[in-house]
Amino acid sequence: MSRHPILFAAACLVGAFLVAAPLAAQTHPEDDEVVDVELVLAVDVSLSMSPMELELQRDGYAAALVHDQVMRAIKDGVHGKIAVVYFEWAGDFMQHVVVPWTRISSEAEAQAFVAQMTASPPRSARRTSISGALLYADRLFDNSGYRGLKRVIDVSGDGPNNQGEPVAETRDAITAKGITINGLPLMTSGGFASSFDVNDLDVYYQNCVIGGPGAFVIPVNDWSQFPEAIRRKLVLELAMDQPAWPAPTLGPVKGPPVVLAQSTPGYDCLIGERIWQNRQRYWEN
Repeated sequence: MSRHPILFAAACLVGAFLVAAPLAAQTHPEDDEVVDVELVLAVDVSLSMSPMELELQRDGYAAALVHDQVMRAIKDGVHGKIAVVYFEWAGDFMQHVVVPWTRISSEAEAQAFVAQMTASPPRSARRTSISGALLYADRLFDNSGYRGLKRVIDVSGDGPNNQGEPVAETRDAITAKGITINGLPLMTSGGFASSFDVNDLDVYYQNCVIGGPGAFVIPVNDWSQFPEAIRRKLVLELAMDQPAWPAPTLGPVKGPPVVLAQSTPGYDCLIGERIWQNRQRYWEN
């Protein structure tokens, strides 16, 4: 009788291993295709973006993905191929995959990706949840079907987080997995003016949104800068061989600046939530 607890414990360990093994296999299956980068393109379609801006944003990504410089960066990688998924986001529960995980290793595959991306117009929705977009992007890596030497979330947006989990905490949890989050803050004047805007959106992104090895932002102050900004952003994300990118390789450059992540003492990463709460109280009164 005294040996039964030992046998029972051993059986539990074996059972736990058998249960855990398939779960591990689902996360990192051996038959996943190896690529240089797993890249998530997370694109803001909140109501503060005008229909014209939504189209400019789509067109900018489409042009960048088939640009010679981007294709060269892909081909110069260790494996000469990347995996990309493109989704649009707004509020905490509004994320829509436009193009699922797709391999790009040639001009033809890039053109096919762009054709699917531009087949239907973008759909806008209420609120701005950067944290919701980041959590959704993080989950997309779980079953991508690819294994990248790097994993990158590329998030664009025109306002601070005002719904969902605190964005800085979400960022920290994701970057702890080795995932890099880069940002494209849209500080343009062509959309709908909103009382929820912040003037220093680029600084907000630097402090609260981006993180991980070599994380950076490229602020866009005018839509004429957007095509070059997204193209340069993709080239930087795809061309770097090392997981940590030293600052000297990022400048000096012409056009929109490339700015690394920073920590400004006392910066309020909940400013978007506070603005929303203050406006709600104002409307109620």
